[in-house]
Amino acid sequence: MKKAILFISAIAFILFTSQVSGQKIKVESGSFAALKGVTSVEVEYVYDNMKVGKQSEADYIRKKSAEYNAKEPGSGDSWQVAWVNDRDARFHPRFEEEFNNQMKARKTNLKIDKYEDSKYTLIVKTTFTEPGFNIGITRMDASVNLEVHLVETDDPDNSIGMIRIMNSPGRTAMGYDFDTGLRIQEAYAKAGKELAYYLWKNALK
Repeated sequence: MKKAILFISAIAFILFTSQVSGQKIKVESGSFAALKGVTSVEVEYVYDNMKVGKQSEADYIRKKSAEYNAKEPGSGDSWQVAWVNDRDARFHPRFEEEFNNQMKARKTNLKIDKYEDSKYTLIVKTTFTEPGFNIGITRMDASVNLEVHLVETDDPDNSIGMIRIMNSPGRTAMGYDFDTGLRIQEAYAKAGKELAYYLWKNALK
């Protein structure tokens, strides 16, 4: 039994380290140099055609809702509401908080928020979410893949530049992230932090 637990823990550690080391961020097209000297940028979030694990988001929601409702009637319906509400309540605020904190720490005045009068907008499109799991003796981090498009607010169909963030990992420092929403929230926090650093280093200096 002890050997089995050690083996499972080792596999979980490998999964965790591979996720962290596998994180990538790079400009796929265009440039973000237009943000140099800009102080406020609007941010919007898109989840169209997002994959969750190996399936579509719609299939994932149907499956998880049915599983929860089978265990406790109504719990699947509540889970489905939370799955969507967590975006505005948890994911987006943490993304913006970490982005803005990074910019402030580097003496840069650029901030992202709901600035509707901004010349530029960042459209953050989530293309993939891995919810991960944490059952105590073993775990796998959450992760998200994002496309971050820079557009002019008045011309959102014209992409000035696009950055792709792959495998942004989500977990809490102490590992008490048994709640799926908390793990995903921290994946967005990590993505916001890394995006800010990347822009500061490659476009704003």
